Amino acid sequence: MSRRLADPSPAPLEAYCQQFDACFRTVNQRTAFRRYLEGLLLPAERNKTLTALAHAEPISGAQQPGVQRLQWFLSESSWQPAAINRRRLEVLRSDPRTTPDEGGVLVIDEHGDRKWGTKTAHVGKQYVGNIGKVETAVVSVTSLWTDEQVYYPVEVEPYTPAHHFRQGKADSAFRTKPQIALALVERAVAQGILFRAVVADSFYGEDRAFTARLHEAGIGYVLALKPSHSWWHREGESGALWQAAEQAGWEDATQPGHWVQVERRYRDGHQETWWALEIAVGPYGRTRQQRAVVATTDPATLPEHSTW
Repeated sequence: MSRRLADPSPAPLEAYCQQFDACFRTVNQRTAFRRYLEGLLLPAERNKTLTALAHAEPISGAQQPGVQRLQWFLSESSWQPAAINRRRLEVLRSDPRTTPDEGGVLVIDEHGDRKWGTKTAHVGKQYVGNIGKVETAVVSVTSLWTDEQVYYPVEVEPYTPAHHFRQGKADSAFRTKPQIALALVERAVAQGILFRAVVADSFYGEDRAFTARLHEAGIGYVLALKPSHSWWHREGESGALWQAAEQAGWEDATQPGHWVQVERRYRDGHQETWWALEIAVGPYGRTRQQRAVVATTDPATLPEHSTW
């Protein structure tokens, strides 16, 4: 018995949607999936709430049939998000232009969304990196594959604050963000997603358990460190990244000391002149297991927002 056809999307989106039809049992689900993707892709003048996705007025349009169908699809319908994500990755991997290879990297990051109240799953008062302050929000840990040409998300998993668990952080079900990140990395490896290294900011770079697990698994990584990152050192030697940078012999662009000029190329095509310094002190160096690099726009002042 042939399936009933869903109300189609405009081409070429319809051809893409058809690759997911097997993930849905009913024609209503398949149709709602198309309307949902259309709402996500079309430009909007406001945040993409349910009413915005259905092109209805906020609040007053909440009872319109299109909004209610999307509400049913997202909150009541029985499709499985994990199955949709697996299928999405299969589609990406089947195309030579987007299949992951060893030239790319797996980026670990977080994204948070403000939420009102306390009833939403995973909600809590916590630091939200993309906002830059502590807010009541839902924060998720994400993995993303990228190379110089393409990038796309691999997985996303929400972080659940400790107050949601009976025993708080001592509860066996509680997981920190680095623990969630490790699970995302391990699942990517298990799925056969190729990448050269894991890339993440200093929140993960300063987590010893995270870096130790990557090292044990033989997974390369490029992780940011705080400028104050330090190590055991003898008296008179540099004992922190900022000290090593300040003692690298910079005078000016004609007398850069150990600094090397590099051209940084951005995705939009423009370039900037930066300076890079390979640290050769403490646990770091070209012949050692770990290497550390300081990159900055100005070796003289090491500005906070353009020094890594």
